[in-house]
Amino acid sequence: MEEHLNYTFPTSYTEILNRVTSIEPSDYARSRNYIDGAVTQLSPYISRGVISTEMVYKHLLERDVAFSTIEKLVQELAWRDYWQQVWIAKGDEINQDLRHPQSDVANQEITAAVVEANTGIKAIDTAIKAFYKTGYLHNHSRMYIAAICCNMAKNHWHHPAQWMYYHLLDGDWASNALSWQWVAGSNSNKKYVANQENINKYCHTKQSGTFLDVSYESLNDFEIPSALKGNTQRSLSTDLPNSDVLVISEEKPTYLFTYYNLDPKWAPTDSNRILILEPSHFKKYPVGEKALNFAVSLSKNIEGLQCYVGEFDDLKKSYSKTVFHFKEHPTNNHFKGTAYDRDWMFDVKGYYRSFFAFWKKCKKEIKNRTASTQV
Repeated sequence: MEEHLNYTFPTSYTEILNRVTSIEPSDYARSRNYIDGAVTQLSPYISRGVISTEMVYKHLLERDVAFSTIEKLVQELAWRDYWQQVWIAKGDEINQDLRHPQSDVANQEITAAVVEANTGIKAIDTAIKAFYKTGYLHNHSRMYIAAICCNMAKNHWHHPAQWMYYHLLDGDWASNALSWQWVAGSNSNKKYVANQENINKYCHTKQSGTFLDVSYESLNDFEIPSALKGNTQRSLSTDLPNSDVLVISEEKPTYLFTYYNLDPKWAPTDSNRILILEPSHFKKYPVGEKALNFAVSLSKNIEGLQCYVGEFDDLKKSYSKTVFHFKEHPTNNHFKGTAYDRDWMFDVKGYYRSFFAFWKKCKKEIKNRTASTQV
């Protein structure tokens, strides 16, 4: 199993584009749920805004294959846009129980066994150890970990979600927080649980005798197992780099890049380009050294980029005559200047209570687009 968790994420733009073109959508659809499945490993680049879901979608459409071949991958990409739409609509409400209070909560911490990769579930512990090394988790591993924290150890979802986001290279707070809430039942109609049989199937293990080696019916009335007793409150903070001494030409437009937008093809060549890292943002959404260094490495693809560590309001005061250009995002609603839409796969916008209500509208748009191209 361990050899399947040695994920690597190059940061050169050429290598990232090569990863896009190497996608095998049929293999993805067939095997994505397995720990060694043919996942795209594009999420860190989408989350950091180096590439977009729309870009990947257009590439898939250019292939001479039936839509059914790419549909599962398109649907999974749409999940990312869906979570972002929820964040846009709900704002800071996603930082608390969104639709229902999480039930049966025993504490606001995280079980120490997860943090220490010592749950006794081999597939989970191996995945967490690899996570600390690589900054990446297979989606099934994320769901298993969230289920253990929220529904077995009875942690409230928020702090464990912060812990996971802190270490993720593909940390997208909307996708992360709302997925944790989906598992915990605060953003869904029921909680997500998995037993040892399920874990063995998708992680290719044969473990037995664990606290999860029970029927699904037994998981409905679950006492905290001894292996998960003992919690911890992690201190999460971000060490930001030093700010550059900015050189801004007032004759050129000024484009702002952020932790969520590192698209090297976005800003015109003849422009001031600034990566703004706001301490207030990272206090609210702290990330670890590995995640921050990954983002900084990705920013090297942006020619002439300068790094400003400080608040937008202070930057604006220092350059009061400058018009700032930026991509809209829930984390920079306070920016003032010219906001640009992000690249979305579909025109479907607004809040939908469920992904499948959102996806139904997307499917209708797909059908209409296909019909228009055939006229």
